[in-house]
Amino acid sequence: MGDSITEVASTDEEYAAEQLTRQLSRAVGAATAKALGALDIRSTDELLRHYPRRYLHRGKYTRLADLVPGEHATVMAEVADIESRPARNRKLQVVKVTITDGHTRLPLTFFARHGGMVSHLRRQLPLGASAMFSGQVSLYRNEIQLTHPEYEPLEDAADESRVQEHVNRPVPVYPATTKLPSWKIAKAVRMVLDPMNEADTPEWLPADVVERRRLPAAGAALRMIHQPTADEEWQQAQRRYRYEEAFILQTALARRRADIASYDATPRPPRPDGLVDALDEQLPFDLTTGQRAVSEEISADLAADEPMQRLLQGEVGSGKTVVALRAMLQVIDAGGQAALLAPTEVLAQQHARSIGHLLGPLGEAGMLGGAVDGTRIALLTGSMGAAARRQALADAASGAAGIVIGTHALLSEQVQFADLGLTVVDEQHRFGVEQRDALRAKGRTMPHQLFLTATPIPRSVAMTFFGDVDVSTLREIPAGRSPVQTYSVPADKPRWLSRTWEKVAEEVGKGNRAYVVAPRITSTTPEDDDSPVVALRATDAVGGGTSPGEPSTVEDTYATLGREPALADVALGMMHGRLSSEEKDAAMADFAAGRTPVLVTTTVIEVGVDVPEATAMVILDADRFGISQLHQLRGRVGRGSEPGTCLLVSAAAEASPAWERLNALVQTSDGFVLAERDLEQRREGDVLGAAQSGRGNSLTMLRVLRDRDLIEQARDDARALIADDPNLVHHPEVLTSITRLVDPDHEEYLDRA
Repeated sequence: MGDSITEVASTDEEYAAEQLTRQLSRAVGAATAKALGALDIRSTDELLRHYPRRYLHRGKYTRLADLVPGEHATVMAEVADIESRPARNRKLQVVKVTITDGHTRLPLTFFARHGGMVSHLRRQLPLGASAMFSGQVSLYRNEIQLTHPEYEPLEDAADESRVQEHVNRPVPVYPATTKLPSWKIAKAVRMVLDPMNEADTPEWLPADVVERRRLPAAGAALRMIHQPTADEEWQQAQRRYRYEEAFILQTALARRRADIASYDATPRPPRPDGLVDALDEQLPFDLTTGQRAVSEEISADLAADEPMQRLLQGEVGSGKTVVALRAMLQVIDAGGQAALLAPTEVLAQQHARSIGHLLGPLGEAGMLGGAVDGTRIALLTGSMGAAARRQALADAASGAAGIVIGTHALLSEQVQFADLGLTVVDEQHRFGVEQRDALRAKGRTMPHQLFLTATPIPRSVAMTFFGDVDVSTLREIPAGRSPVQTYSVPADKPRWLSRTWEKVAEEVGKGNRAYVVAPRITSTTPEDDDSPVVALRATDAVGGGTSPGEPSTVEDTYATLGREPALADVALGMMHGRLSSEEKDAAMADFAAGRTPVLVTTTVIEVGVDVPEATAMVILDADRFGISQLHQLRGRVGRGSEPGTCLLVSAAAEASPAWERLNALVQTSDGFVLAERDLEQRREGDVLGAAQSGRGNSLTMLRVLRDRDLIEQARDDARALIADDPNLVHHPEVLTSITRLVDPDHEEYLDRA
């Protein structure tokens, strides 16, 4: 029965999509509609929301010197020269048109089959004529050129009285393809837009919001962005659409926030002289001011009968673990249990070790030497033995284990809790909504939820994409943490590389440890589960693959370093995501104990791993990693009393985007500054978590760094709307727009609950 309903729904959706495509074909023609499909435009609505990416002005030519080989470009320029000659096979004529912006000359190459085509080109593009040209930028004999581009002459206005208006009118430039240049898209837009009545255009925003924020109405905005008569018009329209996207997204988040708040949670108030106080008394350090402030926020949330939804972010080494542990102990003091969900076995095991170390006898209830009023820690991973698994399941189900730590194994139906009061999700962006829901469903009432992230999030990002949760931030680094100096190491300078390994040997000689990070495990396998997948670079650094362009690998680096003279007397260890649980444990134990003081590894050690004696890190092919990931890796060293050193080995060209990323790491250790720079380079598509949602960025106009003030306005308006109309019964147009912006089948990136 269920399958039949699904099939019917699927058939209905396919029929509706087909009808929209037919409507587009009738409006713009079948050939144009087919070409628009390459831009994922399959309806008139999608065509009208395919906004221009920039605007040109007649008489203001494009800077031709800025063109980049490989890109598809649309430029406005003047014809400076035109000449033709027979091609080598004598069956074609080669026509070379030279255009200029007044400073740079750019050759355009056309191939004509007969003299008539040559004459047509000369008539269309006479000397001194202005035109738009669109095509692929290529490099031929070290010279930039456009080969057989599309072109559109810019005609003067027919009515002399309107010449000035015609000249001042901005020319929209759309994201285009080789087969469908910008001006053909503009023509298609006109064919849909011209017959439309502005008053009949659906309005997605509440009328009072449009008026209060002084936004153009929906119909007017469409004309202003596609057919502006002046720059002010498209600028106003862009502001309208940026605000609209912000408002719809914030409304979806506010609605989800209100939905979670409607559930009842069991209050877990603090208990005087309980486990929290006992932990504070035995901690070997004082909590920072920030840790105490954030703990108080979380404590107040836990004491309420509304489910806590809080994101705890912090600088590398800011002490998120102890804050999360105090929250878990408050729940245990109130008779409940806490579950900590980690994305990898290495991280789950590290959490179990570090929490066990912090608790000491308080975490060994029922064991010899354990505190009578303490609790117990249970660890659940997919690779643990049957006997250990049975014991952990029993401790969780009976309530003997107040803290249950695990990987995806926690989500199994076999895992039951006596009274789950708090779920802590570490590196929450690595889990989908179904996984988080599966853990939440194990509580008798709605558990409180605390999300942890080791990646600092700019306020604008937190406000935009985590608007349904409260955000707590730890910026202060606990006393005693040592600074980490970061340096770039050119991969093409052998002496610098030799000095790198000498530095590693020096650190080992002082009794310290060193990580050597490579992006891949082997040269014959895909990236490790814990490694980034980024564009290849054309270089071959130490430990690299067998040919230029291949990334450094753990196995090759391990073998290479075994022959490195500076490390002749140093034992090496190896660590990556494809080792068994026992092998990972052994590798980390040997490294921590100093039996293998140099660990060659992938990014599996990126978060959570805490070895105080680790003072040096070498990251090979550092240009393959993003800023945030490099910052997290760097955070694994300098965690004790000795200062740390991070060496970024790369062959990135100076002033390239990759070089700028690495230079940012060298210049600052402030994770929040780096997060802003990371966002500037990567933009919002990555921040949204497209890998989780299965789709690209739904935001076309909104930029979270540029538009933070507008986002804040939209958030205030959205929360006021949901407070007044929680189910949007009186605002169906807003509900429709949420569905349009956010695919209902892929809302994971919105769901932090």
